Amino acid sequence: MKDYIIRGINKDKTIRLFVANSTNLVEKARRIHNTSPTATAALGRALTGAAIMGITMKGEKDSLTFKIKGDGPIGDIVTVANSKGEVKGYVDNPYADIPSKPDGKLNVGGLVGKNGQLVVIRDLGLREPYIGMANLVSGEIAEDLVNYFYVSEQQPSAINLGVLVDKDISVKAAGGYMLQLLPDVAEEDIDRIEEILSKAKPISTLIDEGLTPEEVMEELFGEFEMEILEKKFISFECNCKREKIESMLQSLGKEEIEDMIKKDGKAEVICHFCNSKYLFTEEDLHKLINDN
Repeated sequence: MKDYIIRGINKDKTIRLFVANSTNLVEKARRIHNTSPTATAALGRALTGAAIMGITMKGEKDSLTFKIKGDGPIGDIVTVANSKGEVKGYVDNPYADIPSKPDGKLNVGGLVGKNGQLVVIRDLGLREPYIGMANLVSGEIAEDLVNYFYVSEQQPSAINLGVLVDKDISVKAAGGYMLQLLPDVAEEDIDRIEEILSKAKPISTLIDEGLTPEEVMEELFGEFEMEILEKKFISFECNCKREKIESMLQSLGKEEIEDMIKKDGKAEVICHFCNSKYLFTEEDLHKLINDN
């Protein structure tokens, strides 16, 4: 089954909810980057969060970059998403791993580190992109996003992101949900939501049990009479191509390209997001100089 996100709102128009199944895209990211189990969970949570945030944008060319810069061994986590449901990402140290917590759960917070920042860059086609940031609070990513929305966007939110890694280190289940409170939400509804969330199973468990995003919405928040407004398929997609790499090399300037020719006689560029390799021979590099 394809991965997708549903967007819904309650009958009183005071609660909006996004629920995602991202199992396939997180598994694709794991295969591309050959991540350790804990790095898979960290990158998978970030990719799912970015995908949910990406579909909140309206324009076809809008893009969102979501960076986590902690002090843990995984280094930086970088994800990019758009309004079409496409998302890509990487981590600095995909092989980094640490022991699980005493309860057996993967220690994502320890791998990411809680000293650092979460940065969100929204490019909406305006003269300057919107940049928001907040300090990390746990490194567990969902909690850090909740803090970001509260501090940087003054948006009360509840977020759950999860990745269940199988015994063969493949991704067994992955997904997430984001609930946001809108103006005029009743206090009793807030209290009820807090009660529901305190008892809810992790999203990865619900997906592993076979629930669809629609069924997750109904099981957790059905009493609020949620209406589904949109269903959007999501996938791990990288838009790198040779033409873009050529433009990037040309932007370095004639002297830099000539230095590459003298030192190596060629250039190899590897895309951080999908690990695709682009080889430029000496003849290719000379052509870039002449075409510049």
